Amino acid sequence: MMPAMSVRRADRVVVVGALLGCSAMAWVAVVGLSAGSDMTMPSDMTMRMGTSMPNAELWSADLALGIAAWTAMMTAMMLPATVPMTTVFAALTRRRLTPPATARATAVFVAGYLTTWTGFSAAAALVQQLLASRGLLANDALHAGLGGVVLVGAGVYQLGPAKRACLRRCRTPIGFLLAEWRDGVAGTAVMGVRHGLWCLGCCLPLMMVLFAVGVMNLAWMAVLAAVVMVEKTMSFGATAARVAGAVLIGLGVWTLTPLMWR
Repeated sequence: MMPAMSVRRADRVVVVGALLGCSAMAWVAVVGLSAGSDMTMPSDMTMRMGTSMPNAELWSADLALGIAAWTAMMTAMMLPATVPMTTVFAALTRRRLTPPATARATAVFVAGYLTTWTGFSAAAALVQQLLASRGLLANDALHAGLGGVVLVGAGVYQLGPAKRACLRRCRTPIGFLLAEWRDGVAGTAVMGVRHGLWCLGCCLPLMMVLFAVGVMNLAWMAVLAAVVMVEKTMSFGATAARVAGAVLIGLGVWTLTPLMWR
């Protein structure tokens, strides 16, 4: 939970409204991409061999579209979870800077945070393209065996020490900001990136679950976004993380069990 501190109501409303508004716009983009997912995130590149574009250009075009789609997904899912950290950052900055400067600094901080997730999005889109080119994806989801392994792996990570360490950083905004504080635009951007890295360490396995259930599966995106939000903002977040881990392990075992008896 965000620690109690003096945060002006107007500042809180602006920060929360801006983050949730950007998340909502990203969700709209994701829904639009999902409606055209066969075009924007093809699961089988051989289906497009009839085009006159060279294979290298096809690969590059598909990768660029995939990066855009993953970036929209991560923006939609992760921005609400950074509300506590960003609100505390804005409150601390407000004590030193004028309101316009505070708004600019907060925007830079969030941009740094999203830069980390954009980097992840590029890597995830590349992995998706490689899996698709090797026939390991069906409807943008891994085949049952690999999908089950991913689910179990994500669940195990949820119960492990790395998850606890990263989640602790994400759940203690004051501690993180005081330890990582840097002045200036560049310093603020670095703070945002470092916040994003801790968040990535906390949530990476959960995002990998999308490969198991379908990259553009809107229902699962909503569930995972809710899990992340609860983990980071609620008093029982650490317990919720463990429960989510147990559920993922159970789903993975349930997926793998029929394959073991073939």
